[in-house]
Amino acid sequence: MTANPVPIEQIRASLLTLLDETFEKGSVAYLDRGTSLFETLEGVNAETASRAVSPSRSSIAAHADHIRFYLDVAQRSMRGEAVGEIDWKSSWRLQKVTPGEWEELKGHLRQTYKGVLAAVKGQDAWDRPQDVTDSLAILAHSAYHLGAIRQALGTVGK
Repeated sequence: MTANPVPIEQIRASLLTLLDETFEKGSVAYLDRGTSLFETLEGVNAETASRAVSPSRSSIAAHADHIRFYLDVAQRSMRGEAVGEIDWKSSWRLQKVTPGEWEELKGHLRQTYKGVLAAVKGQDAWDRPQDVTDSLAILAHSAYHLGAIRQALGTVGK
């Protein structure tokens, strides 16, 4: 055990760097340039976003809406709000989108992400262990779905 623990500000700065890479712009720690979530989704049209890899798999639009849903729940938890019973199945209902719906979904996802950033930046002391868990889970969960989206693009994007 170290006598000099890592200051919370360094942990927060590292988390924000990795969130930025995952959502905004790749090529810092683990993504290639141009492969962040928002960069990836910008190159996808509604038709492609609505196609599933197979009948038993979700579309890119479904993954994007699920990420948005997850971020909303995590953000509420980080603000100390009771999230209650969560209907995770509902976060997968959206499978097909029109061009207008696709643009709206991407905008809503971006807004929700901005709320998460505000929650992460606004944590003065991360007194609750759940705050740290929520923050790290957001990163892991979003990176997982980014990978799923990029894999799906290899099939449905052709």
